[in-house]
Amino acid sequence: RICCYTRHFAEYSGSFLKTRWLAQVKDAGEVTYYDSVSGQPLFRAPRGRSFATFLRESKSHGWPSFRDDEVLWDHVRILPNGEAVSLAGTHLGHNLPDGKGNRYCINLVSIAGRPLDGGDDTDVDGAAGARTSS
Repeated sequence: RICCYTRHFAEYSGSFLKTRWLAQVKDAGEVTYYDSVSGQPLFRAPRGRSFATFLRESKSHGWPSFRDDEVLWDHVRILPNGEAVSLAGTHLGHNLPDGKGNRYCINLVSIAGRPLDGGDDTDVDGAAGARTSS
């Protein structure tokens, strides 16, 4: 109901903190998040900021929150109404700018895909296809 068949529903605020996601990515460095429908890479974070800042901003809004430098624009578009979608049509979340600029608040289930290349990925609960950069 969140990723493919709606433009209106979202995960409950803070639900990403009820998964194993935090334990699995907090010390992983830069992590790539993949489209749950297509397997295309969508976000890479944290980039240009610490994990602590990434987590603080995500907790503040209730969803993983990415900045412009963390968006992989080859596969992500922001619609005029602020909705974030993948090129595959997956509903990702919304752009909710703050005083620091664009902030893309994204449903964790929407970026829980596995990479297309079938490579060795980290099985991250709630972000199944997330991979750390080497």
